[in-house]
Amino acid sequence: MLTALRKLTPVRAIFLAFTVAVWIGIGLLMLPSAKHDPGGATFMEAFFTATSAICVTGLAVVDTQLYWTPFGQAVIMGLIQVGGFGVMTLATVIGLAVVGKLSLRSQLTAATEAHAEVGGIREVLAGIVKITFLIEAIATALLTLRFWLGYDYSLPKALWYGAFHAVSSFNNAGFALFSDNLMPLVGDPWICLPIAFATILGGLGFPVLRQLKRHGFDLLRWSMNTRLVLVLTPLFLLAGWLYIGALEWTNPATLGPLPVGEKLLASFFHSVQTRTSGFNSLDVGAMHESTWLGMDVLMFIGTGPAGTGGGIKLTTFAVLFFIIWTEVRGDSAVHIFGKRLSRAVHRQAISVALLAVALVVGATGTIMLLSPFGLDRVLFEAISAFGTVGLSTGITAQLDTGSQLILCFLMYVGRLGPITFASALALARRKRLFELPKERPIIG
Repeated sequence: MLTALRKLTPVRAIFLAFTVAVWIGIGLLMLPSAKHDPGGATFMEAFFTATSAICVTGLAVVDTQLYWTPFGQAVIMGLIQVGGFGVMTLATVIGLAVVGKLSLRSQLTAATEAHAEVGGIREVLAGIVKITFLIEAIATALLTLRFWLGYDYSLPKALWYGAFHAVSSFNNAGFALFSDNLMPLVGDPWICLPIAFATILGGLGFPVLRQLKRHGFDLLRWSMNTRLVLVLTPLFLLAGWLYIGALEWTNPATLGPLPVGEKLLASFFHSVQTRTSGFNSLDVGAMHESTWLGMDVLMFIGTGPAGTGGGIKLTTFAVLFFIIWTEVRGDSAVHIFGKRLSRAVHRQAISVALLAVALVVGATGTIMLLSPFGLDRVLFEAISAFGTVGLSTGITAQLDTGSQLILCFLMYVGRLGPITFASALALARRKRLFELPKERPIIG
């Protein structure tokens, strides 16, 4: 057994670690002490919740506030934190703290999951820990003060609510301790804005946060990844803000009854959450179908790589855009910010996008066969699961077991990444000893 584990590639080790973490979460959530009512949770309730938490998604089949005890909620928060860190990254951090040194295999696995160079993995891990706890601590303090002073919660309860929502927001999970998520707090900027900005920071990705910490706003020292993420993030946030605000402005079931200031706050908050946290301060199920379609696009693209968000990632979208732009212009090579893009990156971006489309379309079609719901709601649910978003039109709990298992699979693949998941399942790689002759089909 130990010999087999030692032979695991870093990608397969990550795949196995997430699987083990899910099963640990299932076991803990099935304990009678995790559920308010007598008896433990059913396997499917525990399985779906544990998968959603470890994959930092936020989709739920039961009411987080009323169904789970404080112990169950603490398990969910723990799974969110582990999933946000990355299971192998966290295990490596703990191993480094206890033993004081890392094996080469541990360094390779942690570097693969954190998208870092092996040589500087200690510094990377230390940076991830510091950044995570700093942002979560600030968000916890702000939210705790608001719950304590603004809503007359006792200090222990305010601290618990502040910590849970801070962890859930920075890790882009979207779990909330209110039955209607954050809908009762739709007009409260002291709750919505700290959660929104923690979500944004988590979605930028650890490489971007580390570069900002090290180089500040010295643009010349930013990598291509950092530039793409920091340019596209505000553009997509603004686009989502305007799109959701414009389409829902007069909707009597969402933004319509709110004052102008609260409309602006709620539409901005949902633009942030659509990419890819999943808190909601409005009834998503009551939004226009055209709003869902725009949110589908935002959820599918997602946030920055190597962070707590999901989707195909902003950088993948940017690479695809520049590939198309290069073909339209008739140029021979793809250039971004004065640098030539490697052709290997072309293949990776196209592979990620096509695999993601195939997974979402296949899952959507299958769920439509198994359930009575239409394309718009099922597609939204599937993309939300794949993008590890957690927003829902309200059908998750009404789906049959087979459909819920499909959503779990999408969450799992979405958290690990389509390429990582496919590589973990693939047979051993073999090197081709010859090349076949070239031929070009007609394109377009």
